[in-house]
Parts: sequence; structure tokens; C-alpha cells
Amino acid sequence: MIRLIALDLDGTLLNSRGEVSERNGRAIAEARKRGVAVALVTGRRFRDARPLALALGLDVPVIAHNGALTKHARTLETVAAILMPREAAHACISVGRAHGADALVSDDHTGAGVLVYDHISVGNEALAKYIAWSRRVVGEEAAAAIRRVPSLVEYLDHDPLHVAFSGNCSAMERLSAEMERELGASVKLLLTLYPTMDFALLDILHPAASKGAGLAAVAAEQGLGREEVLAVGDNLNDLEMLEYAGTGVCMGNAQPLLRERPDFHATATNDEDGVAQAIERFVLQTNF
Repeated sequence: MIRLIALDLDGTLLNSRGEVSERNGRAIAEARKRGVAVALVTGRRFRDARPLALALGLDVPVIAHNGALTKHARTLETVAAILMPREAAHACISVGRAHGADALVSDDHTGAGVLVYDHISVGNEALAKYIAWSRRVVGEEAAAAIRRVPSLVEYLDHDPLHVAFSGNCSAMERLSAEMERELGASVKLLLTLYPTMDFALLDILHPAASKGAGLAAVAAEQGLGREEVLAVGDNLNDLEMLEYAGTGVCMGNAQPLLRERPDFHATATNDEDGVAQAIERFVLQTNF
């Protein structure tokens, strides 16, 4: 019996307009009415995901930063944080700059979170758009949520949550390969691709961090086994979450690597209420 539903956001719960459809919202509300907990599991920063968790009324911790931070949206109580060693963060920034990429640092695991950067290269429209999007998402909190500093290297005298880079798909695929070649197993590389927009995010975390690890922490807090967990995702950073869950479901718009896995169930795309269809099939029609 499913007792916990874990949902990725972008490309999964959210449609291509960045909205929760009416049908998805109804399915989530009905599942919660029947006593099933719902958790958001996202590569987004905690502060960026928090407004949606509050709007949906979820009381299960948000698993953010690709699993590096698991935290209650309402109280800001931290369940688990897997920080990136500052030496590794410095190395990531150095490799990125050597290849013409501008770094973003996610920080402040005890509070609501802050996004820190020191430079936007001329022509780096992807980063400029990402920062502008982040400001829109957090609204009135933008001044506290996003900071530009003179030097990230000087700023990082402590362990942050993670380092990220953004750009077009081919550029981020090349940068990911370089990071893997130069940094190896000292970090975890998570490349999230959005081919229809030619946009990609490269998140770099502590090797132990993953959506699967974050989901395991939430399941443990809830006193649940993995067989009681349903997870739905669409991208490569969802793989460990889908593998952890007793029931893993990949979206119709998911990356081919996920859709080719015989152990994952399939649902419709994020513009066809794929999340609602998964909840209806595996929870509402079978749980009771």
C-alpha cells in the first residue's frame, strides 16, 4: 500500500507553463485526504520550492537541492543536510572558469537559503535568465534570497550546499565531462537537460547526496519502508529516487534512459496530467 508520494517538480508535477494543473491538484488533494503523504523532490533550491509546498498545504519535508537538503517548508526545521566540502566547491569554480562557465553557489542550509554568484559573463544569457527566474519565484524575498558578492572564492570559507552551472545542453554536457575528468569521485555531477528549450543545469554536490537519499530520509522520518513509496520523475537526476521507491513512475516526456528501464512504470507527459494519472492508478484505485 502506498503511504508516501514523491513528486519531482519541473517536467513532472508542473506543466510546460510551470503550473500545477487542476487534475494534478485534485489527485494530490484526494490522496492526502485518504492519509497519503506527499513530498516534493526537486533539483530546485529549497527557497524556490517552498512557495509551492506551502500553496499545496504539504506538511512533509521538501527534498531540495537534488537531495542535499531535506527541510520542512512551514517551520524551516532541517531533517537532513549533506554539505559540499568547501575545497571541492573551490575546485568546481576553478574548473568552471577555466572553461568559460559562471558558477552559482547555493548556501544557508539552516535558513530559507541563498543563491550567491560573483559574475555573469557577457553572452551568458542562460545564467542571466536563471537568476531572473529565481527572483520572480521568491518574489519579495529576492533581496535576501539572491546575492552578488565580489568573489565566490573569498566568500566560500565554509561548506555550501552545492555549486551549479547553467547553459545550453551541449555546453553543459561538455562541462560535465570536464568536471568528471578533473574532479572524479570527489563530487557528484547531476546534469538536468531540457532539450526543447536547449537549456541545461549542471548541479555539483557531495557524493552522498541524491534525491534517493533525501527520499529515504523522509521515509524514515515518516516510519515508512520503500515499498510504501511511489515516486514520479522525468529527468536524469530523478534516477536514484525512482530506484529507491517501491513504485517508480517515469513521465511520458522523460529522458530516454528512464523510459527504457523495464522496472519503471510509464505515465503520460507533464502536459497530459501524467502525475494525476499515476496517483489515480497506483493510489486512488488500489489503496482503498
